[in-house]
Amino acid sequence: MYTIHVQLTTLAETEILGRLLGNLVRPGDVLCLNGDLGAGKTALSQAIARGLGVPEDCYVTSPSFAIMHEYQGRMPMYHMDFYRLQDASEVEDLGFEEYFYLEGVTVIEWSDRAIEILPKERMIISMELNSDLSRTVILQGSAGYTELLQRINLELQNGKS
Repeated sequence: MYTIHVQLTTLAETEILGRLLGNLVRPGDVLCLNGDLGAGKTALSQAIARGLGVPEDCYVTSPSFAIMHEYQGRMPMYHMDFYRLQDASEVEDLGFEEYFYLEGVTVIEWSDRAIEILPKERMIISMELNSDLSRTVILQGSAGYTELLQRINLELQNGKS
């Protein structure tokens, strides 16, 4: 599993990472965002949407109560939030797992609540809020995400030069 560690110290850096992800993802990609409350999952999701070309006047919100929102950009973004769900059976009952295999990009906040039904090919993005309010982000991808993660890593390194 290919892994990247990123330190984000500002919201602008979170936006850069999210837009980069949104620019580089492919149809059918599944991005699993995990981390405590306030770690920045929704901010990252909003930036991913912008990178996918979701219009700026379309307000991207956390679908905590609706469970899923769909946004249109260069490809659809299926934005899910499993925070209010107890386990994978609730995701199955709602039929959301079918979205994992469509031609859009699936972004799931609190994905660890349904880990057993997620596709084996996925990117896991773990976000941790540090005591100084910076974030540590760990991006891990199964074999099919190695090239994407290598490209993200290269773009991030070039941006820091």
